[in-house]
Amino acid sequence: MELNTVLNEGPAAPSATVVLLRDGAADLEVFLLRRHAQSEVLGGAYVFPGGKVDAQDIEWADRLDAPVEDLHARLAEPELTPDQAAAIYVAAIREVFEETGLLLADVSPDDARRAWAALREGPGFDELLGPMNLRLAAGALQPWSRWITPTLSSVTRKRFDTRFFVASVPAGQEPAHDTHEATESAWVSPRDALRQYWEGLIELAPPQIMSLAHLARHRSVGSVMQAARERKPPLIQPQPRDVEGQRVLCYPGDPWHTEREQALPGPTRLFWRNQHFEPEGGLDILLGL
Repeated sequence: MELNTVLNEGPAAPSATVVLLRDGAADLEVFLLRRHAQSEVLGGAYVFPGGKVDAQDIEWADRLDAPVEDLHARLAEPELTPDQAAAIYVAAIREVFEETGLLLADVSPDDARRAWAALREGPGFDELLGPMNLRLAAGALQPWSRWITPTLSSVTRKRFDTRFFVASVPAGQEPAHDTHEATESAWVSPRDALRQYWEGLIELAPPQIMSLAHLARHRSVGSVMQAARERKPPLIQPQPRDVEGQRVLCYPGDPWHTEREQALPGPTRLFWRNQHFEPEGGLDILLGL
């Protein structure tokens, strides 16, 4: 992943990302997709499944398994309308299904697998699932954080206003990659993902680095979900600056950031060094050691 310096003054597109979780044999595990190397956004990097909100997503608002008002309250964004909040939840569910085959809905594992196979043959989400009269499991998604791409972007030419959710994998379902947008996938503990990144084995963008550092403080799905329920999702607006020709990304709580209260555990700034982003405290501060 190369460092870009791109001034993008366009609006940040409403988006949703889902961190899929499971309890591994020794540690909490997350599901990562490797984006196709030719992708416009983060080509070759490992990411959590997700994407932009579509105009049609709001049409599913009355087929969510939780009251729209409750979902709106969970996001803790009073500037949103309840319908806008509902569309974000629908986008999260739709993107996870399109990218991994995991269907968060009142559906059997076999029906979910058949639906994903059919989706890959051509029909879209609405056309395929609309006639099935499904209830989408928005209640399974817990807001985790909100990330807004800075106007001066370091790794992408597009800006996103992305709500990160956490969710456990439904019994009997197993996510995969679609071989089109993503070429590889893996279950890995947050700590192991960060170690692989540090050793140059995988590429991660700053939101994934910081999110994995946050998740590395937890050891189980239950711990993550409890933490998500007990706090307001932090808003993360990175503030980039150049120091002696070196790009630095600053996060809330950093002396160089306008927001003085720290929003995430771990480092408050990342430096572009050795062809990747790294904190002053090295790998240990990412791992919480």
